[in-house]
Amino acid sequence: MAKTKANKSVKATRKPVAKKRVVKKKAGEPKTVAEAKQLEQEPGFWRLTDDEVLLRSPELKDPYLTSDSWRVFRIMGEFVEGFDELASVTRGVSIFGSARLGEDHPDYKAAYETARLLGSAGFEIITGGGPGIMEAANHGAHNAGAPSIGCNIELPHEQIPNKYQNQSLSFKYFFVRKTMFIKYSNAYIIFPGGFGTMDELFEALTLIQTRKIRNFPVVLFGSQYWRGLLAWLTSTMLNGKMIDPADLGLIYLTDSPRYAVDFIIKTCQAGIDNVK
Repeated sequence: MAKTKANKSVKATRKPVAKKRVVKKKAGEPKTVAEAKQLEQEPGFWRLTDDEVLLRSPELKDPYLTSDSWRVFRIMGEFVEGFDELASVTRGVSIFGSARLGEDHPDYKAAYETARLLGSAGFEIITGGGPGIMEAANHGAHNAGAPSIGCNIELPHEQIPNKYQNQSLSFKYFFVRKTMFIKYSNAYIIFPGGFGTMDELFEALTLIQTRKIRNFPVVLFGSQYWRGLLAWLTSTMLNGKMIDPADLGLIYLTDSPRYAVDFIIKTCQAGIDNVK
């Protein structure tokens, strides 16, 4: 039988429908504080902190343009609360270091022992209140029966205060918190850490060098960790005459909790409180 158009087997061919590619829109940098607060509600977005709001450069169309002057009252409130809460701290020692170290790390154990010895000697221990070295120091002070103080900070990713604090403060602004560390400390002990640890170290050295604060001890713990930095300070900064030899004398380096504690006790007994 002859094939005709009527009985011819024809397979219907369909053109494949191209699937629309769903492009996930990336959140751009917010132009105003108002946009930032809106983006903050989206899952996974970097949480806006009061520090970030304060330090953001304002835009002309920013509805929060006039809010900085009113934010002063919140800042003032943090200062007042911090001063009131820590007014009785007269023999404070602040201990800094990485938040990323666990209980089995040698530096954690050394920080615990250092704080325990200091607490037994009558010192109050102040930390940033978080995990790692901060937890170790609070733990040592707690077990020594000494005041164990945590100055916690609001971060984009929530910092959980460690459980060994018997006095816990919470700050929204880094500069308020840093003022409390400086004001209520007779010494700093700096364990291995990251940017935040370096920030506390060099701020203290700068304030001592410029005579904004008394010359209290700054102890670096862990010679292997700090030797590269100290070598650079000597070979580059000192040789380039960016600092004086006496500036390097502001730092005491040790690997022993006992030596660190003895140095602080000796310095305080020598009348360091009279050096204003």
